[in-house]
Amino acid sequence: MTQAPAPIPVHVPSTTQPEDFFQLLKPRVMSLVVFTAATGLVVAPGSINPLVAAIAILCIAVGAGAAGALNMAIEGETDALMRRTRGRPVAAGRLKRNDAIAFGIVLSVFSVMLLGMNTNWFAAGLLAMTIVYYAVFYTMMLKRRTPQNIVIGGAAGAFPPVIGWAAATGSAPWQAWLLFLIIFLWTPPHSWALALYSAGDYAKAGIPMMPVAKGAKSTRLQILLYSLIFVPVAIAPGVVGMGGGIYLTVSIVGGLAFLALAARLWRSRAGDAPDKAEAVGREAALYDVRAEAKPARNLFAFSILYLMALFAALLVESFVVPGT
Repeated sequence: MTQAPAPIPVHVPSTTQPEDFFQLLKPRVMSLVVFTAATGLVVAPGSINPLVAAIAILCIAVGAGAAGALNMAIEGETDALMRRTRGRPVAAGRLKRNDAIAFGIVLSVFSVMLLGMNTNWFAAGLLAMTIVYYAVFYTMMLKRRTPQNIVIGGAAGAFPPVIGWAAATGSAPWQAWLLFLIIFLWTPPHSWALALYSAGDYAKAGIPMMPVAKGAKSTRLQILLYSLIFVPVAIAPGVVGMGGGIYLTVSIVGGLAFLALAARLWRSRAGDAPDKAEAVGREAALYDVRAEAKPARNLFAFSILYLMALFAALLVESFVVPGT
């Protein structure tokens, strides 16, 4: 009996583009990480060589990107179910999961080792812990198991100013942890505001975000309660001497606006009905919402502006106001 010839392998060209590897780094998240880490490094007492500082910020940015790449690799199938994330490289099939994992691991090792050799191993250890915390503890263990996922997992996003401070001084005093606490308490109102008008996506993906697990009304109340705690903590650096008049003004005025938006959201019906609008791109997924969801969209957008303004005020005072 004649055996059929083996099929000739067909080469399928890869659709992966260099941009896909860049998108794995979550550049929007990375920009916030760089900004807050740079603030921690600059506000820390003492001085640091500008080249050493620049390399330290680069390492923290690459480490954050590595955590993002590992998150996308692990979450590829889940991301494909959500309109806000379905265009990501792994979710869209433009990049293989194993390639994303390898990319993330290489960047993780590179960033941690270079930071340790460039500054100190305490800062490098904090960076390594942050990557593991986000990629393993949050992404693999918390995200699908508890509606408090973003509360506990938010610590990963709060570490950059502490790492920046540690890179500059080799230590992490209470002032660095106050910056950590600001971001940590900011994360739930920020993330749950987004979740209120993306609840359908999260439900379809099986992620028990607060609106999915506890309902929109409970989520709106928790956003208000967290905001009432967050804003005084955000003002605190101006009271304890870390920030001066510029910071105090920005934190109070912005904080009052933040509370007003949170109160308006609490009184609204945002999230009561799923937003069925089809996104026409990433920006549409984030900001194009039906009328009832606009209070959630407005708080989400303002929360980013407020956090950036807080850290920008600290940076400005460090450079132009002596003694701060």
